[in-house]
Amino acid sequence: MWHFEDHGVIPDIVTMAKSIGNGFPMAAVITTPEIAKSLSAVNHINTFGGNPMAGAVGLAVLEVIEEEKLQQNAKKVGTHLLTELGKFRSEFRMVGDVRGKGLMIGIELVDNRETRHQLPLDKINNIFEDLKEAGLLVGRGGYFGNCFRLTPPLCIKMEDADMALDKFRQVFSRHDA
Repeated sequence: MWHFEDHGVIPDIVTMAKSIGNGFPMAAVITTPEIAKSLSAVNHINTFGGNPMAGAVGLAVLEVIEEEKLQQNAKKVGTHLLTELGKFRSEFRMVGDVRGKGLMIGIELVDNRETRHQLPLDKINNIFEDLKEAGLLVGRGGYFGNCFRLTPPLCIKMEDADMALDKFRQVFSRHDA
């Protein structure tokens, strides 16, 4: 379930928020017993405090993830998206890189592949707006804001991913010079 598991790392502290409540405001901190004991003297990590409702919501979210096999779906659809978007590197000169894992994917837009110099901001903004017009909402990231971040919901279906790929292709085709 956690990305660090793929790298053989056991962290001392794991923090999480937002998605663990599926819209319900909650967060969690998981840590070792030794670190947890050191936090018991002072209330360091408590905005609203624990409550039965938040616990029930968190448990329900975990049950849905398991019952609907959303982790397996994320791996399957994410691998498909990553593979197909990876082909954009040879199809569009402005796609410098595509990287990610599961359903967290980044598309880096560059002006020059050799130098990896970022695409000018005005071009990135135009592509971003055209993607919105096409019905795709993506995030922006990277030091220069030239990376589009895809983070679809865990329940995304393969046909939705294919539709998004088609829309990316249409928009990128209009901007790739």
